[in-house]
Amino acid sequence: MAMHLQGAAPIAGPVAVDVVEVIDGDTIAVQAHIWPGHIVQTRVRLDGVDTPETRRPACEAERVAGYRATEFTRSWLSNHEAVSLHQVRLGSFAGRVIAELKASDTEESLSDALLEAGLASVYGEEGPWCQTSATAPSSAPSQSRPR
Repeated sequence: MAMHLQGAAPIAGPVAVDVVEVIDGDTIAVQAHIWPGHIVQTRVRLDGVDTPETRRPACEAERVAGYRATEFTRSWLSNHEAVSLHQVRLGSFAGRVIAELKASDTEESLSDALLEAGLASVYGEEGPWCQTSATAPSSAPSQSRPR
């Protein structure tokens, strides 16, 4: 009997990973050590946050903020010797997964660090990157998760 993987339960973790590449502030490529002798390379979308776009931004301020978020992610990763994935689940496209990424020694979350630095918004909420005085922030936060 075939199982639809999209509905599969999340893997609680921790899953040890080696970072291959920082794609942008909220997406990284990793080699995940899923069990001894088995490594899977995939892209990981950080759960619960959205960083400004660098490839198709809505305005130049978003592009600049996106580069700052990307550099923050690179710096954060270089300051943590080992990282791991938690609550890993399939994304809705491109074969990537969605997960929380934490420093293995401190359990510090990269998503939380991005939010605290003001370089990300909660996923589903509009970031302030392109807001002008005429643009009001949305009043109803979304409860959706990254796909």
